[in-house]
Amino acid sequence: MSLKHVQKLMKQLNLRSIVVKKYRPQRSNRLIISKENLLNQDFSTKTICEKWAADITYIPTKKNGWCYLSSIIDLHTKKIISYTFSKRMTVDCVIQTLNKAKMHYDIPEGMILHTDLGSQYTAREVEQWLETNKIRHSYSRKGIPYDNAGIESFHASLKKDEVYTTSYSDFEEANRALFSYIEGFYNRNRIHSSIHYLTPQEFEELAKANMT
Repeated sequence: MSLKHVQKLMKQLNLRSIVVKKYRPQRSNRLIISKENLLNQDFSTKTICEKWAADITYIPTKKNGWCYLSSIIDLHTKKIISYTFSKRMTVDCVIQTLNKAKMHYDIPEGMILHTDLGSQYTAREVEQWLETNKIRHSYSRKGIPYDNAGIESFHASLKKDEVYTTSYSDFEEANRALFSYIEGFYNRNRIHSSIHYLTPQEFEELAKANMT
């Protein structure tokens, strides 16, 4: 069906699209240093805790303005294994997310964490945390979101399914909604064709069973 036909039908039914102005962060004058892209868009995996991807996205609220969701996805199961919702986009927010993931998963030596080149992920504290836990850090190339397609895809689904369909009064309301979406819907009810039409939680349980 063509775009013009859809527009014609919407006009006849008096329907309008929900249009949300995207947040565009201010460009920084900080020098971007090229870092190694270990993943190189190879998202294939054999088991859990082999390749993780992380990113931060922006969530608008009326009272508290922009708030920030830091997430980590396991590229094998498509499960959001850890997230932190914060009023500030800080290095500590990223560290909290990493610590939550470590609490629930045994991290094998040499595992890959892929992120973009944002200052939160290139900070010394994050690099030290990864080095201590023997995790290899992989970085997207500047201006190429496809390098981190796994977590970018999740954040796109989150925005279309949840964030763009409502308006949060404050941080607390947004926090409850995000918990409901991630833990109640995405991880446990949303099926993925790439994991044999199972939910991320189901595929993780299957992967764990195969490891024993």
